[in-house]
Amino acid sequence: MTIKEIRFSESVAVRLVALSKEWERENSCYGYRGNSSDDLKDKRIFVATDGDLICGYLFGHGTTTERDASIYKAGTAYFEIDELYVEPQYRNCGIGKELFRYAERAVSPDVDMIMLTAAAKNFRAVLHFYMDELGMDLWSARLFKKLR
Repeated sequence: MTIKEIRFSESVAVRLVALSKEWERENSCYGYRGNSSDDLKDKRIFVATDGDLICGYLFGHGTTTERDASIYKAGTAYFEIDELYVEPQYRNCGIGKELFRYAERAVSPDVDMIMLTAAAKNFRAVLHFYMDELGMDLWSARLFKKLR
């Protein structure tokens, strides 16, 4: 397994879009929809490869906060993870953790923090992964209860 950062290209987009469509079919996240090629442009893309096959990805973008909040001051540079996905047959092997750690090292010279939003139905596993395994902190949560 190799973890690396790659540049956007149409051939990369074809594979990542296909993986995102697999993720959408899993129905594991509330409201998730597969990507288009446009969703990947201007993003930093990190992949896990098994030989020539991309079997997992993380992509996101750097930005700067506009105003003060409880966890940062205005002007704080951060990297927003848009997605982290690993194909089911490659899960539970540490690939997601390696993708995150690789991206963390790659973006750390340019940003003060990493942020993401998660909408997984299996929230306990997601919280365990991001908080216990990767050392992230929970800042806020949006909860809902369907009435109809």
